[in-house]
Amino acid sequence: MLLLGTVFLLVLAFKPAWAEAAVTRYTVQRGDSIFFISQRFHVKQQDIINYNGLKSTTIYPGQVLLIPVPDAPASRSLVSGRSRYTISEQDKRLMAQMVYGEARGESFEGQVAVAAVILNRLNSPDFPDTIPGVLFQPGAFTAVQDGQFYLEPNATAFRAVEEALAGRDPTGGALYYWNPAKATSRWIWTRSIIKRIGNHVFAI
Repeated sequence: MLLLGTVFLLVLAFKPAWAEAAVTRYTVQRGDSIFFISQRFHVKQQDIINYNGLKSTTIYPGQVLLIPVPDAPASRSLVSGRSRYTISEQDKRLMAQMVYGEARGESFEGQVAVAAVILNRLNSPDFPDTIPGVLFQPGAFTAVQDGQFYLEPNATAFRAVEEALAGRDPTGGALYYWNPAKATSRWIWTRSIIKRIGNHVFAI
């Protein structure tokens, strides 16, 4: 009996880090690789391979991968004016990168508004339930598509994220935003516009 107990404890001790990770779905895009996806989500390549039962690093556009995103030790539970959720320092940085990539030319209020839309999506059943899932949902943000997401965010972007996390939402609950002078999607214009801040309109 003691031997069985010892074996059980050893199994627990060597359980992989991704075994208790939060999971987000990612649809492989043209030009993606396991390496780039691992860098994007800050996880190990081997964890993605193991979690999805892949035999090699070969992946194909349209393939759906489950990405194990470990809970960061620096994570903390926050209560915003909308809902309660846990967000890590890593997630805050990802949000700041998105705010900087999407809205660095906007006013501070406009940058807070973009951060608020990210959180509104996080709290909506119609969107992924993790920050990486929201940010990297295919086609969701132009900054990911054109690479501006990967620029180094400034202090203003981080401050805008903190304001949104504290419950500030200049949009009044928007789930979408776009620049009317640049938007080419016909579908986006079917959304109900509820606010305009700077160059962006915000909608539900």
